[in-house]
This record gives sequence, structure tokens and C-alpha cells, in this order.
Amino acid sequence: MTELVVRTLPSPSGVQGPGPDTYKGWLFKWTNYLKGYQRRWFVLSNGLLSYYRTQAEMAHTCRGTITLATVHIEIGDTYHFVLTSGGRSYHLKAYSEGECQRWVSALQQAKANATQMMPHSDDSGDEGPLAQPDRALIQGALKTLASKLEDLSTCNELIGKHGAALQRSLSELEDLRTPTDGADKLKTVNERATLFRITSNAMINACQDFADLAEAHSRRWQRALQYEREQRHHLEDTIEQLAKQHNNLERAWREAPSTHNRVERTPEGESSEENEDIEFFDAMEDSPAFITVPADDHSQHRHLSSNKSVTSGSLSSNWSQDDNDSSGNYLRRGRRCRIPDKPNYSLNLWSIMKNCIGKELSKIPMPVNFNEPLSMLQRLTEDLEYSELLDRAARCESSLEQMCLVAAFSVSSYSTTIHRTGKPFNPLLGETYELDRVDEYGYRSICEQISHHPPAAAHHVVSQRGWTLWQEITIDSKFRGKYISIMPLGNIHLKFHASGNHYVWSKVTSTVHNIIVGKLWIDQSGDIIIVNHRSKDTCHLKFSPYSYFSRDVPRKVTGVVTDGEGSAHYILSGTWDDKMESAKIIESSHGCGGSEGKQKTVYQTLPPKLLWKKYPLPENAENMHFFSSLALTLNEPEDGVAPTDSRLRPDQRLMEAGLWDEANAEKQRLEECQRLERRKREAQATLALEEGKEAESYQPMWFEKRTDTETGESSYLYRGGYWEAKDRQDWSQCPAIF
Repeated sequence: MTELVVRTLPSPSGVQGPGPDTYKGWLFKWTNYLKGYQRRWFVLSNGLLSYYRTQAEMAHTCRGTITLATVHIEIGDTYHFVLTSGGRSYHLKAYSEGECQRWVSALQQAKANATQMMPHSDDSGDEGPLAQPDRALIQGALKTLASKLEDLSTCNELIGKHGAALQRSLSELEDLRTPTDGADKLKTVNERATLFRITSNAMINACQDFADLAEAHSRRWQRALQYEREQRHHLEDTIEQLAKQHNNLERAWREAPSTHNRVERTPEGESSEENEDIEFFDAMEDSPAFITVPADDHSQHRHLSSNKSVTSGSLSSNWSQDDNDSSGNYLRRGRRCRIPDKPNYSLNLWSIMKNCIGKELSKIPMPVNFNEPLSMLQRLTEDLEYSELLDRAARCESSLEQMCLVAAFSVSSYSTTIHRTGKPFNPLLGETYELDRVDEYGYRSICEQISHHPPAAAHHVVSQRGWTLWQEITIDSKFRGKYISIMPLGNIHLKFHASGNHYVWSKVTSTVHNIIVGKLWIDQSGDIIIVNHRSKDTCHLKFSPYSYFSRDVPRKVTGVVTDGEGSAHYILSGTWDDKMESAKIIESSHGCGGSEGKQKTVYQTLPPKLLWKKYPLPENAENMHFFSSLALTLNEPEDGVAPTDSRLRPDQRLMEAGLWDEANAEKQRLEECQRLERRKREAQATLALEEGKEAESYQPMWFEKRTDTETGESSYLYRGGYWEAKDRQDWSQCPAIF
């Protein structure tokens, strides 16, 4: 299927058309008396007028859709026209009289076409017997209504049970006499409150569904609904085709080296009109750009707002990439380049919750339908996707330039999450994962699950190219009704062998939206402060959360690199899903007052230089869980790994092969075995206490708790021995967890 679009020279509003199928461009839409008219991107296609806040939103968020078959079009003055549909009016305004006329003509033509395609019937009610499709539609609607009534009944039962349980827990909490009982009681209250919140949201959604379906009782509505469904399928097919064409074009662009030095690509999904406040010039080392930064309470931690940007210039010799590091292509190493396509199984959280009446939140088994075929240990190892940034940083003579590359590395670890809404498998206690890439990239990595409640993992990486990285990460999550916040707790340590520079930072909060209903999407927000404990250099990175009211580029990251004295040297800017750039500051001055009365600091910088750019996804990635080239190789079977390695998990292996029913059964078996082991350890600890002995706590195989001499932080560090055991193939000490 191809979409026909007539292209003309762009007008100031970016209007394209008119064309037989598609007409799109910028219009002003009245919002409210506080904000007045706001600029929106409108798309007219197949009898539907949709609008978005930006062109980039076309990929994930439509702000509204108007069906033109039943719309009334009224032309006003001063480039103004009104669309009325279903009792609601949309006041729109164009840039000029000519554009207003073109829009009105396109809308009227689209309305006429949509009206002709609608099945005709009068409202007299004297029609003959219903056609077979009409009967099927009505029977389907009745069956759906009956299903929704059953959902409402289940909701009512759940709300009654969880509400009563929550009330009992609150009463017990009020009657507490000793503080030692508070933690368990508070945990119970939180779990029951979360269950009550899920059920309440489901009740609201079920009531809304029932009310919407109850209104669908007439034959005319059924025919209109059928028409809209056909149009929706047509639009979905068109969008899918466009997405594939866009992916092919982007891949072809990236594979054409002759164009890399001549063209600067705009962010994916956006045209140049979106960046109307940004001016682009040829990069010249003696031609500075001006960047404005408003000051806050900490002078060394400033939030960046850019007045002007320039295309990236050539990289300095210290920051250039090795030829064998820049490709990001694992295929030439003999690694696999694809996994079986993901089966098209539909499942939602509510369908699970209503079958778990009376169960505590922590006891509800989550099927693999919400997972991706990787464990959390493998996802942690995936942070090394852009390890060449650390290889380049190890060769830097300047600690401030090195800090810029370390900051880019900390941002790059989020680039693989933009489409990855699947949940990794929770590792079993004692589970490990190794990644040996010494021959290709000079490093090898080992992870181990050191705790199950709360879930925590330790990670150690050593590179022959001059650096060592280690971290202990504990995952804390909060369910907020419509979204889940995942907060990684713990610090990441990075030490360069030659200079002794020791960098420490932590991760930001990840938020998965639309948990109950809607399409899942993920966002990263918060601050990362990177500290060099040797030189006291710092970098403050700010991950801006997505906001409907913000004019900023989505997924924006900004930062400032300062030395030990608090003087700023570099400005960092980019997005966590695409690229990061740095601009060297050559002069700073105080500007006029900014927002909220805060004073601005104006930095004069050299043109920005590219630090990091995301690799393109492999072909067919949308059907392979949106895995990157590295992620596709993480679960590839390898000989000689420990028997506790994540590659050997049977449930994860079955899910990757597309056998989800078998994977769910295997997952439940492993989780039950883990619960039995935990109860056995708890019984042994209780027996030891009764005998007056000290209870032995669980000890990981390859990590031990130590205190860092430089930072004073106590965490699990690699004790050694894993790679030696692998060389000997002596795994006699490993537990049989699978």
C-alpha cells in the first residue's frame, strides 16, 4: 500500500497539499481564555482530522480526532473557521487568508467524500429486516455488554473485599502499641491500598466502557462504528507502511558515508519547522555560540537553556573513535543477528487482577506476556553497549574532557529503553550472567543476584583498555495507579587505570505510563551528579520529564561540567535516546533576570562537538522486542558458562523461542522452588536463634561486602575467582537454581 501525497513548496505554516488523501500543516487552535490560541500540527486523512502538539507526537500521542462525515464547517473572519461535531466546537485560525481557504476547501472535499462512503439510512425506523452483518454487530454488542456487566460485578466484589481488608489494616495500624510491629503492618496496608487503587481504576474504566457501549443501540450507530473501524485499520496500515519506509530510509542514510559530512539529520519524526527557535551555522572553531543558563541555589549545578545551537564540528584527536569501535556491529564477529519474532499475544493487567481475588499484591504471579526474554542481569550488562566511550575517555589527558565522555556514557545506557516497555525477568537468588567481549572490545563482565527481597544485583567489569566499572543496584518500584516508577538505588563506580580518576554517579527514575489502559510508553527523569573523587570535578545532568505544556524537545538532557573550584568548562546537551554533544565554554557573564526572578548566566561557547550517537536498530527490531545489536546476542547460548548463568534459564529460553504457555509454567515452577528455598533458610535461621547461635545470612558466590577507601561507601565488590573457575570448568560450588 502506498500513500499519495501532493507536495508543494512549504508555506510558513508547513502546509502540504492539497492532496487526494492527505493534507497537513500548522494551524492555531483555541484552547482556553488563559492561553488563547496555541499552535498545533493538523493532519487530514481518510475523512479524519487529527491534531498533535508537535510533529514528533504523531508517533505516539494524538491530542484529538474529528470525524468529518458529521462535521459542520463555518467560515469566520481574519483567517478563522469553526468546526462543530457532536456538540463540540473547534475554533481554528490559519496564517493567511489563502491558507484558510485551502484548508476549508480540503475539509469540505474530505467531508463530501466521507459522507458518500457512509451507508445511508433514514431515522424513521421503518426499515426492512436487518442485514446479516447488522445482526452480527448487534449480537456482538450485546455479548460485549454482558462481558462488561460481568467485569462490573467482579469489580464490585473486589472493591468490597479490598476495601474491607484495607479498613481492617488501618484499624490495626491505629491500635499498634509497639514500634516493632509497624513495618509489617505498614507493608500490609501499602499492598492492600495498591490493590484497592488498581481495582478502583479498573472499576472506573469498566464503568466508562459500559456507558459507552450502552449508548451504541441504534442501527445507524452500528454502521458508523463499522465505518470508523475500517478507517482506523486503513490508517494503521498506512502508518505501519510509513514507519517501515522511514526505517529503511534512515538505515540507507546511515550507511551512506558520503553524506555524513554534508547533512545534519533532524531528530527522528520531526521536520525543521519544529526547531524554529534554533539556528544552524557551519561549525567554525573561532565562531562561538551563546548559551544562556539560569542560576539556581548551587552555582555549579545549573539548568541549561540554549538560545542557539550549531552543527557539530570535527572531533579532537583525543576524542576520535577507533575504527574497530565505531561500528557497533556485532554481526561481523560471528554473533547472531536475530531471534524468533515475538508472538502476537494480547493481555492486560486487569485480566490478571480479576482472576486473583483475595491474593496479596506480592503473591500475584505475573506471566511472561509482560516480559522480554532477558533477565535484569542482562539488562544491567546492556549498559556496556557504548563501551567505546570509556575506551576514548581512558586516552584523554584532560580530566574535564574525560568527564564529558563519562557523562555521555551515563546517558547512553538509556538509549535502548525508548521502545523497551517489556519487563526483564527477575533473577533468582544466586543467578549470574557473564559477558566476555575481550577479543572484540577488550572487556569482560560478571553479574550476580545477591538479594531477592529487595531485588539487588552486583556487577563488575574490567577492560584491557584502561578502566574498571563496578556497581551494586537495588530496584525499588512504586505503583501509582496509572504508571509505575522504577527507582534504581545504589552508585556506579568507574576508575581509569592510568590516571586513577574515580567517577561515581547514580541512575535516574524510569517511569512506565499507561499501565491499566492505553499504549505503554517509558520516560526517564531526574538528575545525575557525576563526581570525580580524585580531582573533585563534577557534572550535573538533568533529564527533563515529558510534559504536554513544555516546548522543549522530548527526552531532553542538559548538563554543565565544572572543575573542583566550581568554574564551568563545558555545556552538554542532547537527548537520552539519540545523541549527546559538548560545547567548550570560553567566556561567561551575567545576563538579565530570567524566569521567576532568577538571574541568568550567559556562557559563550565554541561550536558543539558530538560525543555520542545512538546506533540504528537492526532490521525487523520491532518484531524482536526492539532489541539492539548487542541485546540480540546477550541470550545467545555459549559453552562453558556457569550453571547459574541467565542463558540457562528454561523459562526465559522458552519465551525467546515463542513458547509462552510452556514458559509461564516453567516460570511458576522456578518461583515456587525459590520460595521453598527461602522458607528453608528462614527455618534454619529461626532454629539457630532458638539454640542461641548466630543466624547465618545468605552469602553470594562471587561478591563480598567491603568498604571503599576513597568514598567510604559499603557495597558488594567482586571477590574474584569466577574467571579462574571458568578456565578450570570447576563449578562444584555453584547452587542448582534452575
